[in-house]
Amino acid sequence: MDLEGTPAVPGYHMPAEWEPHSQCWIGWPERPDNWRDAAVHAQRVFTRVASAISKFEPVTVCASAAQWSNARCKLPQNIRVVEMSMNDSWFRDSGPTFVVSKTRSTAGSLEQKVAGIDWNFNSWGGIDDGCYKDWSLDLLVARKILAIERLPRFAHSIILEGGSIHVDGEGTCLTTEECLLNKNRNPHLTKDQIENELKAYLGVKTVIWLPHGLFGDDDTNGHVDNMCCFVKPGVVLLSWTDDEADPQYQRSIEALSVLSNSKDANGRQFQIIKLHVPGPLFMTDEEAAGVFEDGEGKPRLPGTRLAASYVNFYIANGGIVTPQFGDEKWDDEAVRVLSLAFPDHEVVRIKDAREIVLGGGNIHCITQQQPACP
Repeated sequence: MDLEGTPAVPGYHMPAEWEPHSQCWIGWPERPDNWRDAAVHAQRVFTRVASAISKFEPVTVCASAAQWSNARCKLPQNIRVVEMSMNDSWFRDSGPTFVVSKTRSTAGSLEQKVAGIDWNFNSWGGIDDGCYKDWSLDLLVARKILAIERLPRFAHSIILEGGSIHVDGEGTCLTTEECLLNKNRNPHLTKDQIENELKAYLGVKTVIWLPHGLFGDDDTNGHVDNMCCFVKPGVVLLSWTDDEADPQYQRSIEALSVLSNSKDANGRQFQIIKLHVPGPLFMTDEEAAGVFEDGEGKPRLPGTRLAASYVNFYIANGGIVTPQFGDEKWDDEAVRVLSLAFPDHEVVRIKDAREIVLGGGNIHCITQQQPACP
């Protein structure tokens, strides 16, 4: 069912990721021009991610008709596998952004309704700058998920991906100018106009604009979910490096300055927790050679710096599912920081998360939480 108007008018807002989920949605990778060796390595790691999350909340994995049997065979039986066409498996960006509305019933109890925003999508930049030239199937992913769950849909013509926004559930949104103000998204809209759309659709009052995303995150033009996220209202994790020679250093310093001089929607100063990036890490000759180049997808070139970040984790119901990159020093440090930041959650490591970042994102990018509806 399509709903008219904007979500904020009837009282919908995007909840924080740490609020209760009914399930998590994940796509199944298969593109040979993005996932090396016909996605066999990526599928192994996606299975680990789905399995880890399923210990905390239900998981639904969507796979194409050609891959359904393969996915069903590899995934644990407690994970639902449904058939769905897609151009690639980044459900944070092609899936719906869920919003909730709390209303008082006639009996006086508080009831929560769930709906979804179906943003427009152009493969992170369109024909000239995007990651692949045909995204027609991805345009239907959000609508299909909402139809499966029989949830209302708010359609929007603005081009926006879920990885470009983070919210605290109390009126504050984080994003980056590098992404949302990029001319390959919505060149006809000003910064103020885009901010007004975020407020109208996410139900937020304050938008914090960081100048840039993570260095090397060229596929998404600097999504915020690789750079900075909320731990709780008033507290954020920021991708960091102590190496002043690293191009990431200046980006982190700029973000630190913005956050230090900003307040959230409730007037709080931000507590900023630094989460050091791994590496730097680079695509090897062997990894690049495993990607099938057919002119449809963005080339994966040896020596490319990988957009690897520990901020790109998933908050499950009682769990933190976090990437690990084989960098012993910073892998362990990330788990230490996350354990302190989320003392009531179990931190679960996903080894070989490098296989996901080779495709252009990580755990947060491949997942989409659906809020609980009591």
